[in-house]
Amino acid sequence: MSPTLFKLSPGVQSYDWGKKGSASLAAQFGNTCVEGFQIDENKTYAELWMGTHPTLPSKLTSDSSLLSEHIKSNSALVGDKVISKFQDSKEGNLPFLLKVLSIGTALSIQAHPDKTLARKLFDERPNVYKDPNHKPEMAIALTPFLAFLNFLPLPNLLLNLLVVPELKAIISSKLIESLASSVGLPTNPPFDLSTYRQTPCSPTDENKQILKQIFDALMSADKDTVTTAVRALIERYKKGEKIEEAEKSVVDLALMLNDQYPDDVGVLCVFFLNVVELKKGEAAFLEANSPHAYIKGDIIECMATSDNVVRAGLTPKLRDVPTLVEMLTYESGPGDQQLLQPTTFGSQDQATKLYDPPIEEFSVLRVELPSGGKTSHRKIEGPSIAVVTQGSGSIVKGDDKVEFERGNVIFIGANEEVTWEASKDLEVFRAYVEA
Repeated sequence: MSPTLFKLSPGVQSYDWGKKGSASLAAQFGNTCVEGFQIDENKTYAELWMGTHPTLPSKLTSDSSLLSEHIKSNSALVGDKVISKFQDSKEGNLPFLLKVLSIGTALSIQAHPDKTLARKLFDERPNVYKDPNHKPEMAIALTPFLAFLNFLPLPNLLLNLLVVPELKAIISSKLIESLASSVGLPTNPPFDLSTYRQTPCSPTDENKQILKQIFDALMSADKDTVTTAVRALIERYKKGEKIEEAEKSVVDLALMLNDQYPDDVGVLCVFFLNVVELKKGEAAFLEANSPHAYIKGDIIECMATSDNVVRAGLTPKLRDVPTLVEMLTYESGPGDQQLLQPTTFGSQDQATKLYDPPIEEFSVLRVELPSGGKTSHRKIEGPSIAVVTQGSGSIVKGDDKVEFERGNVIFIGANEEVTWEASKDLEVFRAYVEA
């Protein structure tokens, strides 16, 4: 009978935006769990991938066989209910992909397609969009984490268009007037900040159409116009001259982004997108067709098994501006609307928090135990992957016991009650799917 608890050897991705050498959590964990991996202090390490995605599939530590092949041959590890609900799991494909991200420089301004668009993009351009699946994702902060998350409330965005002179060469006065009229706010100074920072209503269809036109104007602006605007903005900020109150909170971020991506249109997104900082343990859920960009920090990330990204700024990679502009939902509102509050996992388990986004493919548990502590998890109807982010201990199921340390990655089969035991203060993130 195949064991239901076993260690995995995942993979490490080295992208330019990662952190260098052993400063990267992805590399630190990889140094523990990835067979044959050694940290090069001159290389940037960005992501630890844990799952069955064919780009970087996990293997069993015991014999280096592919996790996908192993669970295809041992369907009880996935469970009948999950196989019934997610047909691709018959072939050994998990419906979720778990990652650790270490972000040294900002990622691209991007969004992920829904299922219908993902299928269309894959059929039309499989060399760019590698699979037909959607990619809703959740980020949980391991360290203080900064990100762009969706569009600002429209009154805030309007205020930026009115007070930031460099935007007026890109966004026409006609569009600015249309936005102001649609939200019922004035365009003439002096600008009372409290008027533009009132609690906004949900955007109407008219609001969304105007926002789409404004964002299209920004992202489609010719390079010379953008370069001129960004350079004028950065020069003004460096001199500290004529900075309006509404701008002050994004000055340092604009300067940092321009250092990383000089003259890029993404620098101007500080005036269009929410800037949200998550503390350790806080989470955000990113729906399909929602603009975002991770800026700095370390996170646990879980997503539907896909690698589809539509990019339009802050990147040397392919930019697909027309697709991005067309696909977005143009919802807008305060950044905290994207946050996901954890709940307890079972009435008796105070050591485990549940992050449960409104999708079918995954949920994530966070286990925190002091040295010598223990907690049990009920049977889960589908498979799990867990990564140990702090401490050491063991996971026990009946007579089976797997000891682990920080950086280890463990697979847990379906329908198994397990107990976590900490030998040092412990933190574990467990991603799972349940039908």
